[in-house]
Amino acid sequence: MDAGSVTWVMVSAALVIFMTPGLALFYGGMVRAKNALNMLLMNFYCLGIVPLVWVVIGYTLATSGTSPVIGNFDFFGLKGIIVGQDGGEQLLFVFFWAAFAAITPALIAGAVADRIKFVAWVIFIPLWSVLVFSPIWYWIYGKNAAGELIGWLGERGSLDFAGGTVIHVNAGIAALAAVLVLGKRRGWPGEAMPPHSLPLVLAGAGILWFGWFGFNAGSAGAANAQAVQAFMNTFLAAAAAMLGWLIVEKIRDNHATTLGAASGIVAGLVAITPAAGYVGGMAGMAIGFIAGVICAFAVSAKFKFGFDDSLDVVGIHFVGGLTGSLLIGLFADPSGFGELGTFDAGLFFGGGWGLLGEQALANLAAMVWSFVLTFAILKVLDAFIGIRVSEDEEKQGLDTTLHIETAYNFGELSSSGRSV
Repeated sequence: MDAGSVTWVMVSAALVIFMTPGLALFYGGMVRAKNALNMLLMNFYCLGIVPLVWVVIGYTLATSGTSPVIGNFDFFGLKGIIVGQDGGEQLLFVFFWAAFAAITPALIAGAVADRIKFVAWVIFIPLWSVLVFSPIWYWIYGKNAAGELIGWLGERGSLDFAGGTVIHVNAGIAALAAVLVLGKRRGWPGEAMPPHSLPLVLAGAGILWFGWFGFNAGSAGAANAQAVQAFMNTFLAAAAAMLGWLIVEKIRDNHATTLGAASGIVAGLVAITPAAGYVGGMAGMAIGFIAGVICAFAVSAKFKFGFDDSLDVVGIHFVGGLTGSLLIGLFADPSGFGELGTFDAGLFFGGGWGLLGEQALANLAAMVWSFVLTFAILKVLDAFIGIRVSEDEEKQGLDTTLHIETAYNFGELSSSGRSV
């Protein structure tokens, strides 16, 4: 890799790492004040534990081997990675992808907010990273020593530029499994549980949008034309999705909301992630707008079907990721990328139905694996340690009962109104 590309991927890795604190603020503002610190800590814990698990065992299982299903132990504990042999290129992607590995399970936190034991979360995250995330990553991106795709979905021709299937569909369907095991929050849906700080939500959405440029454009693996196109698609899709979500709110509810704007931005970012380096022209805008509209309706499904997805992880990440991934089968356009256009074309660009079929297969496989394994992991944990806090802890709030802290402490007020 040339120096410019190395620099770009390093900067992109830093941007992706910054996304997890952004997600923490996004989710933290959406929960009630009594659970804000717990949500922040759940996200930051992922940023702490997952990169360690990734470099020890996750990376080697997720990237290189000879099997179409799972990697081997050639790089266990970074064994065999010698920066002097390749100028540090392999190590560069070890830590770039570690940032992806960290934020993926953090997405699940939004679904289980307000009621999961922190100790259960501490055990669940590394198990999920190894047993669920690494295998699905390998299915899409796994390569042999010659650099050829050998993961069974990637080898068939499934496309996922920056993680629509591997990250968002994977985490989104895992979130559904988690809430089914965990159960509903006490009082839901009859009791109102509004966000305690919409300014935090908007700040978090802004940080996510900023970091997502590294997430998508950095996935080109070089400072090239594909990265430029991914950068533009990321911008347009988020903007169009926000507009689409707000239009739905205005027509359906007669008012547009700041929460809807923030949610629309994230929905668009999620949807363009798998397609960012495969579509051009107005396609990025179209994918974002479609996702914004669909996700605005999808978040209400939890009320119809009775699953308590606290912060709409299923409606935004699962539905948004699936929407963007399937739309690759329509909008993929290799002709717009010159020599970088080595992928199959979508239906609208002369490719027929084949790519759409591969996208559907890849997402179905990821959904089944992630749902079943997540459900099983949490069921086992529940049997041994219990995964849900007590009724009293849930009523008082997890910040004080689990962490002996509070997010907001203004002190006692004097007669003048000043804090003392």
